[in-house]
Amino acid sequence: MVSAYAELEGRMRDRLGGRECLYVPSCRFGLYLALRHWCEPGGRVLMSPVNDDVIFFVVLAAGLRPVQAPLDPRDGSIDTAAVPESVWRGLSAVLTTNLYGNPDPAPELRAHCDRLGIPLIEDAAHAIGSTVGGRPVGTYGEASVFSLSKHTAAKTGGFLTLADPKLREELAAARDELLHPGRAVDELAYLARPYVEAALRGTRLVRPARAAVRLLRMEEREEIRMPLRADELRRALPAAPALAPFHSWIRVDMHAYRLRPGPGRLRRTTRRLARLDGVLAAHRAGTARLLASEYGTPGATAESAQPLFRVPLLVEDRDAAIAALARHRITTGYVYDPPLDSYAGEAFTDLSPAPEAAASFARHALPVDPRRADEVLGALRAAGARPARLSEAPGGAR
Repeated sequence: MVSAYAELEGRMRDRLGGRECLYVPSCRFGLYLALRHWCEPGGRVLMSPVNDDVIFFVVLAAGLRPVQAPLDPRDGSIDTAAVPESVWRGLSAVLTTNLYGNPDPAPELRAHCDRLGIPLIEDAAHAIGSTVGGRPVGTYGEASVFSLSKHTAAKTGGFLTLADPKLREELAAARDELLHPGRAVDELAYLARPYVEAALRGTRLVRPARAAVRLLRMEEREEIRMPLRADELRRALPAAPALAPFHSWIRVDMHAYRLRPGPGRLRRTTRRLARLDGVLAAHRAGTARLLASEYGTPGATAESAQPLFRVPLLVEDRDAAIAALARHRITTGYVYDPPLDSYAGEAFTDLSPAPEAAASFARHALPVDPRRADEVLGALRAAGARPARLSEAPGGAR
């Protein structure tokens, strides 16, 4: 197993110019390790309000208080100019999102963190092929986390990468202490998953298909956001930092997030990572076509296209657009609406000082797979979907 870890880590290390890489069973698990190592319990972490709620619960599990950042309404990136100095001064760390692969302004965030003497932690789950400031996303922070569930479609695994390679042994020991032993039933479900998905793909039996998907723990959400369960969450908070009290929230969509991987899982993951360059090329080409459309991000150009995991098209009526795509059997996922401050409230997070941009982006963003760019554009145009017209970010973002 050590040799299998080493091969995966070596491939990722090469992609990041030699940055130290530590294999973890999931991005969310790697993020918990990073937050626990770099942040004292009780600290405050600046993060995006347009993010997966699982990440919000990981921050809480690490014993930290989420602080919601203002966003650029054009692409959902953090608007550094709109963060008040009073907020900067109260932070213990900054956590990027790089939503859908659109980079957060890492050079500016790095400068703020250096000025304040706090760590920058990059969540690059969506951004394994994206760059910012001439460098790969994930090479600016003290730590960064990557997911192999996204571009590679491995449905498991990730990396915690480190600016200081001397920390590897300590964090590897922390990882191993927190891992749960692998179970045969989870390994079998993982290995069977592609065959179940292939059998269900194209079926019109929606309800039986969803039931089968949930049976294999492939989908758990009835709505975009999971239920907050505020009373239970209040009872869990005093136990932080710890994973167990928050397990029912953090495990959603990935029950094996802290299980030690078996050999079959590692072999499949290694094969998929080896094919990543071809996948990134397809994502970049589709992203360029979508950005050039009437639904593309204002100011974006096809020439500067990143290999986005999903392209957030901006449409006036997102729910109608989702329904139009569904009629063409195009599934839409990774919608993050409402923003986390609206979802959780001030009992569990510091509210954004400028929430309007995040609310606008969350309401209009339609994340689509760039590999289906032509199908998506054809379906939206046939349905008469109208582009959203968003105002400039209040803080004067890019």
